Amino acid sequence: MKKKKQSILLTRKQFTALLKAVYLGNWMANAHRTDDIKKDYESIEDYIFSLAPQFGLEKYMDHDAADGDRYYPTNFFEETTDVHKLHEAYDEETFWDELAERLGERDFFEKYSKSEIQKMTKEEWFRKLHECIDTYHGEFERAGLK
Repeated sequence: MKKKKQSILLTRKQFTALLKAVYLGNWMANAHRTDDIKKDYESIEDYIFSLAPQFGLEKYMDHDAADGDRYYPTNFFEETTDVHKLHEAYDEETFWDELAERLGERDFFEKYSKSEIQKMTKEEWFRKLHECIDTYHGEFERAGLK
């Protein structure tokens, strides 16, 4: 079966946003991986970065013939665009949410027995679980990690 290709037209500004979105998407999919890299995300990042010179953005792309089809974001890209700020803001927000959820779930399962939980309706279970989680959200807003 022949793969159908499509073309899209982008302004330089739109292409820059696409570079950043693809970079961040590949980071989210693969930054924590070592052996099981999600190749779809890596290969689309390679492809999109390979197009950077067509938009006058070669300073954002690094490539060496020895790398084959691999194209990398440059330090200049990472340091001069807002990708690090977006990444840090994401990490900051998810840290507090994840911490509140994990501690809230722990407290929920310590507070209610298995039989009590089994007797709860879905709505009651959800409400009581989120009461435990929300306790931590409130505490973190008030006092941070203290």
